[in-house]
Amino acid sequence: MLTARHAADRAGVVVLGSCAVWALCCAAGRTARPEGVLLAVLAVAAGYAGGRVVGALLPVAAPAAAALAGLGLMLSAPHPGPTAAPGQAALLAAYTALAMGAACCASWAGRRPAVRVGGLLLAAVIVGTAFAVGSVIGGLAGTAVLLCSVAAARVTRRLVGLLGLALCAALAVGASWATAERALPAGLSVSLQGQVTEERVRLWQDALEIVETSPARGAGPGRFTEFSPTAQQSVEPANRPYSAPFQQAAEQGVPGVVLLGAAFGWMLYALWCSARTTPVVLSAGAALTAIAGTAAVANVLSFPEVTAGAGLLAGMATAHLISEDASARRQCPTTP
Repeated sequence: MLTARHAADRAGVVVLGSCAVWALCCAAGRTARPEGVLLAVLAVAAGYAGGRVVGALLPVAAPAAAALAGLGLMLSAPHPGPTAAPGQAALLAAYTALAMGAACCASWAGRRPAVRVGGLLLAAVIVGTAFAVGSVIGGLAGTAVLLCSVAAARVTRRLVGLLGLALCAALAVGASWATAERALPAGLSVSLQGQVTEERVRLWQDALEIVETSPARGAGPGRFTEFSPTAQQSVEPANRPYSAPFQQAAEQGVPGVVLLGAAFGWMLYALWCSARTTPVVLSAGAALTAIAGTAAVANVLSFPEVTAGAGLLAGMATAHLISEDASARRQCPTTP
């Protein structure tokens, strides 16, 4: 009998496999470079599989260790500053969101009050560290994940919470698209452009022009710079438009954007089917939504540690605990 959990696993195989195959299709017959997409797909798959294993064996220790690893990445990464590379603040925000999500999962997975208090203290340290290293965006992202995790304790239907998170991710992508199309009111448009810089908005506009020219297959993986005047004229040449949706649209056409959205949707579906408690599920979902929102305006998905970390967090939040299997077998009557 096909359970919801097994259906989610099969859906993940189909979605991730389709992402890899479509990247190869878009690269066929061109001097394209699909290695980056294939590496990202492999990182997500490996992280998810590893998360399912360690999450089943160590439901508290595994996410706690992942949170500490994320904290280490935050401390070792170059701190944002006036001369920081584009997207550096967004990368720190992604590290913070992943670390916070893992800390909250560890806290909710613990059954003893001391464990939960320890998880909350670790979460507080993560937020404080983000602000201490100068990452205001990271601190705000971590705080948002923490607040969602605390609110999850009062949510009785996880589907409502997951749909709300999906809506937040869609709004982030829609806001970036509206900014590129100059479709927002003047005051709001100027405010958003001040946050993401005018050059990045022009990169997004170049991506839209590319997808209008080739909506089916795009320009090919890794070929954005060849077709973007803004990227070629930049003081520091940009090989991507600093936005996962725009990069997919420019390099893999409309189907690439659909597959990117399907990958995020699959993670939320897997969380909905998870046997873990609702606070654990929504804490992981909030962190993944923060990553999705950050990826809409930065190239954070180009870093393997982020894609692998997202897969690891989703895997730990959907792991089927071995202790529950053993308890179920003990309660099951022996058949003659």
